[in-house]
Amino acid sequence: MSAVPGAAGTRHEAARYEAVIGIEVHCKLRTASKMFCACSTAYDGAAPNSHTCPVCLGLPGVLPTINRRAVQLVLATGLAIDAELAPTTRWDRKNYFYPDLPKGYQISQYQLPLAADGRLAFDTSEGPVTIRIRRAHLEEDTARLVHAELGGRRVSLVDFNRAGVPLMEVVTEPDVRTAEQARRYAEELRLVLRAIGASDAEMENGQLRVEANVSLRPAGREELGTRVEVKNMNSFRAVERAIAHEIERQAEVLNAGGSVHQETRGWDDARQATYLMRIKESEDDYRYFPEPDLPPLRVAPAWLDEIGGTLPELPGTRRARYREALGLSAYDAAVIVADPGATELFEGTLAEAADLAPKAVANWVTGEYLRLSRAGGAGAPEASAPGSTAPAARAPLAGHAGQPATAIAGRVTPAALAALLRLVADGQLSGTNAKEVFAAHFASGQAVAAIVEARGLRQISDADVIAAAVDRVLAASPAAVADYRAGKAQALGFLVGQVMKATRGQANAGAVQGALRERLDRTEA
Repeated sequence: MSAVPGAAGTRHEAARYEAVIGIEVHCKLRTASKMFCACSTAYDGAAPNSHTCPVCLGLPGVLPTINRRAVQLVLATGLAIDAELAPTTRWDRKNYFYPDLPKGYQISQYQLPLAADGRLAFDTSEGPVTIRIRRAHLEEDTARLVHAELGGRRVSLVDFNRAGVPLMEVVTEPDVRTAEQARRYAEELRLVLRAIGASDAEMENGQLRVEANVSLRPAGREELGTRVEVKNMNSFRAVERAIAHEIERQAEVLNAGGSVHQETRGWDDARQATYLMRIKESEDDYRYFPEPDLPPLRVAPAWLDEIGGTLPELPGTRRARYREALGLSAYDAAVIVADPGATELFEGTLAEAADLAPKAVANWVTGEYLRLSRAGGAGAPEASAPGSTAPAARAPLAGHAGQPATAIAGRVTPAALAALLRLVADGQLSGTNAKEVFAAHFASGQAVAAIVEARGLRQISDADVIAAAVDRVLAASPAAVADYRAGKAQALGFLVGQVMKATRGQANAGAVQGALRERLDRTEA
């Protein structure tokens, strides 16, 4: 069954129904150690089970210790999504038995999350949307199962390096109505998490896991349908496609007179279809009860003030500033904010050169910079978008290991882009040659001025030099001259191109066109 990503109702099967969707996001927090022990979280590439200790292995008699940094990052997220922060919270045991859960339970938060009743606003193709966020809480991650061939048998091995890593779970209210909204929500949340330094939030590396609870109800009804959880969506594109497919699948079941069952389904990207994984557990099955080894956690108001004071400019605020204060289009603002390197380059270039027009800088950042960086594997390829110096972005949350504004992918620096754009604005470099210089600087890091001089690309504006080149081209192109004088306007474009070719693209195109018209419009002798 094929699916076209978008709102419920894109096919006739779903036209009678309204989709009701809630999103759960699990995010690996950017901490040096695990949630309740001192084991390092830098286990990528490490030998299996080498980042473990009695605490994260759940051995008898051990006691957990709360990771302060992880709590700080969840509180920062709560502030960023305008949530209510609990002055006192507690830890709960969530009981279930999987081979990747060493203790047989997970330390989590249930009744008293750190943050609740938040919201996140973003744009879609149908206009702005605000999704309510029910809660953001802390918990520990499970181990990782590795399925392998061993001694001629298929076996499942357990690597406990990931067990105990701090996870933040962010749960929405069932406010999402379309597959596109689900994707945009997940993208916006990732932007927020990256902006405040809470997480690298790379879906392909398992740092951000998105799950959706999807149900259908007849259009116009208030009563909710039976929800199905959809997992294993490993990209934002997969989030949109999986939910669109599940909407269609449930609509087909209901239209055939069947019943939707509460279950967990995985997404098979190769087949573009969901598949049954297991019957969904209810909250009662987890038998939550207070964690006896951890005391209630009380958050000091002074600490909250300190965290709030270190928050950077958030993506939605930055997009609004770009539109309202700098005059960028909604599209340009969204594209720049969606890519950290593009944001740094845009902000830094405007700070370097207050005389440059923001739109001119934006054109180079969204055009040449992102084209080259994505071709080279940098940037954020999955991100999508529907007169005074710009203020610099505030520093990320204290402890954020981000790069300084001068260390930008592809060796491009704000000073280099500013120098390049000044050469173009001053008429010393043509647009075509400026792109060549930018690409060379991107690849090598060589100074813009040095590239221009080494390649002899400085623009020719001398009237006598241009006049001589024009005369040579006219003498060599009698047919084009005759066509122009016969009223064929496109002949002028051909002649301009020939002059530019003769000058290796260095001639001022406006001056060339003017010189050509002046000579061609003369009365023939």
